[in-house]
Amino acid sequence: MSDSSTLPPARLRPEAELARDALSAPVLARAARLACWAGPDTRVDAGGGLVEEQLPAAAEQLGLSGDDAAAYASEAWRIAVDTGLVEITDEEAGTVAAGEDLALLTGGSPQDVLGVWLTALEAVLADASVPDLDDLVDAMAEGGEVDLSSLDWDPDAESEFLDGVLGNLYLLTVGEDGPGDAPVPLPALAASVIVPSDMGEPSNEVLEQVSDAMMRLDDQFRLLEPVGLVEYQPVDEALMADADEEPAAPVDEADVTRYGMVRLTPLGLYGLRARLLDAGFEAPAVGDLADKGADALLDGTAPFPPAAAHAETELWLAGRGPLDAARELLAAARGSDPGAPLRRLRCQQALSLVGGEAEPALREVLDDAELGGLARVWLTEHGARDVPAPPQEMVFWLTIDTVAAQLAAEGNSEELRALVEGLARQHSGFFDTVWRVEHPATPDVLEAMGRLHPDKKVAKEARKAAFKARSQQGG
Repeated sequence: MSDSSTLPPARLRPEAELARDALSAPVLARAARLACWAGPDTRVDAGGGLVEEQLPAAAEQLGLSGDDAAAYASEAWRIAVDTGLVEITDEEAGTVAAGEDLALLTGGSPQDVLGVWLTALEAVLADASVPDLDDLVDAMAEGGEVDLSSLDWDPDAESEFLDGVLGNLYLLTVGEDGPGDAPVPLPALAASVIVPSDMGEPSNEVLEQVSDAMMRLDDQFRLLEPVGLVEYQPVDEALMADADEEPAAPVDEADVTRYGMVRLTPLGLYGLRARLLDAGFEAPAVGDLADKGADALLDGTAPFPPAAAHAETELWLAGRGPLDAARELLAAARGSDPGAPLRRLRCQQALSLVGGEAEPALREVLDDAELGGLARVWLTEHGARDVPAPPQEMVFWLTIDTVAAQLAAEGNSEELRALVEGLARQHSGFFDTVWRVEHPATPDVLEAMGRLHPDKKVAKEARKAAFKARSQQGG
């Protein structure tokens, strides 16, 4: 995933709703409870962690019991310190006080709460990239230093691996071709960062790497679920049992859910988008353009998938009157630059959502060379009377503009191929006329028609017409 590419827009929940989710996430809720519990008698060690003798009281405060209660309490305390909910007032004495950020959880804005949660998320993500504690103990060299080489662990590579997995999960969630809110099988997610895109049948070595990655991700997602990033169904423990052991209950070998299922939560979607923005990615959200001008709307939605562009446009139109919106859209759609055809297509799609009140704006541009064609289409579709027939040159100009927009939006798609075949079939002498159209995209459109048309004779005619058009334009 390149940080120069624009990602599909995310559909975020309202910040107030996300803030409630953040406050109820176990990791942040426990940290906040301990921050409120801490007082003058609370003591920390040199690393800022609770001293051992106070861990039982902290665990009791959190309602924890069992062998892992102290460890969970220690983790919650560390998150409280990392997020600024607790501040160390005297390192030598080991005293603490409530941090300034604690008040943000009770009296701050939703954005304040989410800011604290994002800090907690970073701390948990850092933990998720660290090897198992038992492995660290085994790798402890004399003198108390960790021998990373014996762990076969590269901190940067491990962090990059997890970031790549989460990036792919984000893409699957926001992309219109992905599962959306549905959970993703863990094997598919692991394979997305291990198996090369151009590999046909994965080799045994690659499949073994995917299996190893699944086990790492199983541990990591177990850690990431309590912070509210994901909902996770872990790998069935029967799959990790020794081959000689009998399973405790009958299992369905075809049940893919046994291998782990993960879903990004609405809060997780917000968090990953924030991290992507910090990393320099173009990660838009539906609604970003609602208060911008029509030029920003048409340019901004140009790379959006259809459903996301539709949703963004509806939000933009909701804040404007139909007639003013139509005039603004039409003015922004003009131009002869390479992006203009796709702007006009987005304009046409936006105008399809506007009611009959916009009719005067469309009639005002009937004689406009760039907008007259789409204006006639809109008026006809809305049942307007006395719509003048377009001159032939306008029909051909609109045809070139439409194909250029489809090329920009979809590339060489099956839909565009069908459009090209229909144009060549419906208009006799189409190529003898169309190369003369004074549209900047005429040569490129004709070359594309030559590529896309399955009939070799027709494709050759298109290429000849493209040559004439380029010569006419001095290219």
